[in-house]
Amino acid sequence: MRKKQAQILIVDDQEEILFSAKMILKKHFETIFTTNSPKKIISLLNENEINVVLLDMNYRIGFEDGREGIHWLKEIKTLSPNTIVILMTAFGKIETAVEGIKIGAFDYVLKPWNNEKLLEIIDKAIIESRKNNKKTAVVKAEQVEKQYFIGTSAKIKQAYSIAEKVARTDANVLILGENGTGKYVFAAHIHQHSERKNQPFVHVDLGSLSDNLFESELFGYAKGAFTDAKTDTAGRFETAQNGTIFLDEIGNIPLHLQAKLLHVLQTKTVVRLGESKPRPLNVRVIAATNSDIKTEVKNKTFREDLLYRINTMEINLPSLRERKDDIIPMANFILEQIAEKYNQNDFQFEKNAGPYLERYPWKGNVREMENKIERALILAENNIISVSNLDILDFEEIHENDENPLSEMEKLAIEKALFKHNGNISRTAEELGLSRAALYRRIEKYDLKN
Repeated sequence: MRKKQAQILIVDDQEEILFSAKMILKKHFETIFTTNSPKKIISLLNENEINVVLLDMNYRIGFEDGREGIHWLKEIKTLSPNTIVILMTAFGKIETAVEGIKIGAFDYVLKPWNNEKLLEIIDKAIIESRKNNKKTAVVKAEQVEKQYFIGTSAKIKQAYSIAEKVARTDANVLILGENGTGKYVFAAHIHQHSERKNQPFVHVDLGSLSDNLFESELFGYAKGAFTDAKTDTAGRFETAQNGTIFLDEIGNIPLHLQAKLLHVLQTKTVVRLGESKPRPLNVRVIAATNSDIKTEVKNKTFREDLLYRINTMEINLPSLRERKDDIIPMANFILEQIAEKYNQNDFQFEKNAGPYLERYPWKGNVREMENKIERALILAENNIISVSNLDILDFEEIHENDENPLSEMEKLAIEKALFKHNGNISRTAEELGLSRAALYRRIEKYDLKN
């Protein structure tokens, strides 16, 4: 039995509950996260696309009124509206769970639970999560059009330069980058600058599609093709006709379905389930993944011919760790956007926030920054967002490998560039994609003055 592609988070202060729930769910679902502290919910949501949260309602001995569960339910719905929450409660505490449903929980389960009932509720929750995502999947170019932050670092400017050149063609594009680096915005940017800009831009999150939904969602189906097929229905490819289809997380497709996708891309036709007639397609394909796709090809888990088909042009999006100079202006830009969303004015970061923003590792990249700033704005007093509000004080340093911490790599890169340009600050800064001021700060930080 193939596991369903979904990311589920279990939150409970009892280790035995976490263990038993994970043992049951990991047999059926691709990714299971667990935590015994609700305070970790925010970082897990920031760094991952969680479909379903299984949330206990009580976390402290002697406090069993479920108010903590209600508090964290509200936090989840604010930070990640498309995430589905299932509450866990003991028998006799159902009234609070019902209150939770009224304010946004999907359902509740009683502890100890019935395994079949638990799996049934989670299956329904995943379907609901997909519906939430699908509501925003098909949009016209003018709906995608919005102001967004590009930045000045060399790597991001290079990526956008390539994007604008390839946008003028119909070449297929593969976007690579970590979670949260803005692959969707980047794909939309390519579409907006293409001849197809007035046609549909269709986003498909392949990571959320189970095997049995893959063909019907992408290729469509005829009436009567299966039990619930009540009408003829176009798939995402047909919906994108004359426009662009964005195949997000393409590295998650299992091998046997890769062949079906490859056939559509090669023939430029699609056959709906229950039909035999090929329908011609005129669709531009942009794909994206956060996985090491070339290693997957070597390991025979991703088809080499499919990779060649989707990456006529390959573009790498840098992580925030690779564009330090953009962090503070990006944070200010995001704050302005979120303040406008809440009809608030004059919000600003406290004066000493800059170095903390630059030092924080941003594992979830832009998505994590957006979530942290939105939460901080809600918590802020007197329109001043503090470092404490941002929750960026407690973190683990990220190392590319055991021997080379990022700071050492950065120091080495600066030393080499300074040597190459005989200490010329302007040329060194240009090569490294830094401003002169940022380079001076790093020279001082690493004691490279001599």
